[in-house]
This record gives sequence, structure tokens and C-alpha cells, in this order.
Amino acid sequence: MSFVESFVQIDGCKTRLLRGGQGAPLLYLHGANGVTGIQPFMLKLAERFDVWIPEHPGFGQSDEPDWLENIHDLAYYYLNFMRHHQLSGAHVLGSSIGGWLALEIAVRDTSRIKTLSLIGPSGIRTPGVVPGDVFLWSPEQRIRNTFHDQTLADRMLASPPSPEQQEVLLKNRFTFARLAWEPRLHDPKLHKWISRIDVPTQIIWGEQDKILPVGAAQAFREAMPQASIAVVPDCGHLPQSERPDQFCDVLFKFLSGK
Repeated sequence: MSFVESFVQIDGCKTRLLRGGQGAPLLYLHGANGVTGIQPFMLKLAERFDVWIPEHPGFGQSDEPDWLENIHDLAYYYLNFMRHHQLSGAHVLGSSIGGWLALEIAVRDTSRIKTLSLIGPSGIRTPGVVPGDVFLWSPEQRIRNTFHDQTLADRMLASPPSPEQQEVLLKNRFTFARLAWEPRLHDPKLHKWISRIDVPTQIIWGEQDKILPVGAAQAFREAMPQASIAVVPDCGHLPQSERPDQFCDVLFKFLSGK
């Protein structure tokens, strides 16, 4: 299953978009590392869905618009993105800060969203659960703490980024810091409005997540009692990358009845 790359212009911002597959639309909102390529889980998604993978404004090959100041700006941008492309009945899947972004979108408007799936989402705080401070970790620490399976970390560390890739990584980290530096990885007011979300919601967490520990799911249980929560064992912060088959089994089971 191949993906086609294009660039779309919305709100004065050129955004890179990867799209592939057929079926109901599925919008994937990436995390802080951006879109590093077409991964196996994306190919599996494209076997069942029309998969849309935009690179957020401020990340990768997308523009850095002057209007981008916080996660709320990005949420409104994606509401315009879905309206521009006439996306309706969309399954929205967000990872990490992309999960937070999905929540910010959904508390504002779910009229174009059919389901919401969140992978190790940031966005709200759980008392007593301290997230890893990704801004203070070294590049090697960030990679090692992302995965439970250290052979995956070893593989990544054995292939250092090229100068061009390093520029993209720096750009991504700058935008990530703009969105999530202060307060760290959450919106203090978001929990008050999560009850507005009125579409089926699932949260998927890696059991050994060192960036956002699985204990943080408790805050989501309390704020979203209607949401289902699935924990992927022997897995770190990115179940979709570290355990793609198990991840897709969990996701497809949830989406099959929606």
C-alpha cells in the first residue's frame, strides 16, 4: 500500500500531507518526533482506512506560521483542515502530544469526528504521577526512554541522523517546546472540558512507558469514564511503533464496532 505526498495550503500555512489507503477517513496526529517515514502500522491502517498523515505546522517540511503560539492554535488549525478537505465521519488517532491535540480538537467540535483514539496522550495531569522530563534528557536518553525493547533503541542509535535530518529534529523540538514547555505537557484547563467529548473514545498505553507512565491513565479514567483503556504489555511510549501488530489488533477491535 503506497502513500502519496502532497502539500496543502490552509490558513496561510503550507502543510506536508501523506495519504494512502481506502475506506473511511482516519486522521493520524503525530507526536513530538514528527513524521519520520511510513511505518508498518501505517501500512496496516491503510489496508482498512483512507489514512491522512499531516505534518503539523512547525514540524518537518511544513511551514512555521506566525500564528502558531500554543496547542489551541493547532487545534483550531485542524478543525479548519478537516473542513477544508470536507472530512466527515473521521476516525482521529493521536499519539503523545498528538493525543493531547486530538483532545483539544474534540472538546471544541466533534461534528466531523466518528471516534477518538489516543496513544499515551499528554494533556492532563494525574496527581502523584510525574512524567519524564523529555526536555532535560540527552538525545540518547530520549531514544532509550521511548522504547521498552532496547534493541530498537540500539538500532536507532547506530544510525545517527544526517545534517538534514538533524535540522528537522531541531525544528521539531523547537515547536514541541513552544507547545508543551510551560506548563509541562498539559493544559491546566483541559480536564474541565473533556466531558464535552461525545464520541466513542479509546486510550492505548504502553505498560512500560517512561515518558508518560501508564499511571497517568487514572486521570483519563476520572475525566472520561466512558472511554475504554487498553494497556499493551512489554511496550514503551509508542505501541504503534514498538508493537505494531498488537497495537493494530487493539485499535481494529475498537473501531470494528463503531
